[in-house]
Amino acid sequence: MNYFVIRNGTHFGPYDVDTLCDMVNRGRVLTCDMAQIDGQPYDGRLTVGDCIRREGRKVRLRNAGSTMTQLNAIGSQILLPRSDVSRRVWKDDSKLLVMTSVGLLPIFVEIFANSTLLTFYLISLYFSVIWGLFFWYLFKTKQVSLKSAISTFFLTQGFVFLAWDVLGIVRLNPFYMFNADGGLLNRALFYVGGVGVTEELAKAVPLFVIIFRARQPIIPQTMVFYGLISGIAFGVFEGVQYQLTVNAELDYGASFYMNVTRLTTLPFAHALWAGIAGYFISFSQLYPIYKWALRFLALAIPALLHGIYDISCGYDVLGLPFRVAILFFSALLLMTYLKRGKDLQAQLSNLTSAL
Repeated sequence: MNYFVIRNGTHFGPYDVDTLCDMVNRGRVLTCDMAQIDGQPYDGRLTVGDCIRREGRKVRLRNAGSTMTQLNAIGSQILLPRSDVSRRVWKDDSKLLVMTSVGLLPIFVEIFANSTLLTFYLISLYFSVIWGLFFWYLFKTKQVSLKSAISTFFLTQGFVFLAWDVLGIVRLNPFYMFNADGGLLNRALFYVGGVGVTEELAKAVPLFVIIFRARQPIIPQTMVFYGLISGIAFGVFEGVQYQLTVNAELDYGASFYMNVTRLTTLPFAHALWAGIAGYFISFSQLYPIYKWALRFLALAIPALLHGIYDISCGYDVLGLPFRVAILFFSALLLMTYLKRGKDLQAQLSNLTSAL
């Protein structure tokens, strides 16, 4: 009986059992390679090892000499390719540079370990880079500029610092007068109208700057990307503040957990909401006669999601499933908006044509 050997979808053979055993002994065929009996249909379950056993044969893999003999045969140039590890080669390897940068950057923070503020901020920047690379991979378009992305990141932080810590603009929002610890209505007004509106507006400011300075129409996915970056930037700013104040007063376990979430999930949440804002801000540029409605949606939808999430935080563990559901729904909503962008574009185009 003859057999075909199948590896990565390619058929080899057919071979009789003696040839098959010899090829296994020489390491040219593996017992885990798929096999097919000549003249029978391929079912995707039979292996070379099965064929050898059904023939009552045994195989014994040969070794190519001692370990040192094998190493000599492989060769030192393969183990240490001197020409490829020279600076002239590796400096142009973008994957190598990205991988080592992500892996090695945190160790340099040790230089600033005596400054708590700077340490927290640099670690937050490190996680921001990781988030940025992730979003770059998922949402980057031909319109996306690295310079604009970096500018958006630091512009968001600069604006928030100026508005929050220098000018105290937050106090101008009348919804902050409601009691965050009061009844559900008071909490809703405080967290949606106060926290949600204020913080989402702050993240949207750099996005409006991009729109106002644009010399060409910006597609929704591009603005979603910049919104994600703005959200991460806000999350970094807010995270450092919490790490230095609220989190520092917690016990070690709780403080460690909250510091981690301030670097991971919570910046992700801010990014999702700002990404939704970027989506509608893009359409407000593309269809200016509907800009006020679209800008209202750019603020109202993220503020509502943000506020509902913050309300659920007041219920600790009982609110955890609700918080997870809100963040998942936020991500689902953002991705759905992007998938259905052509539908909104068609509707706005029809409305514009009808005027």
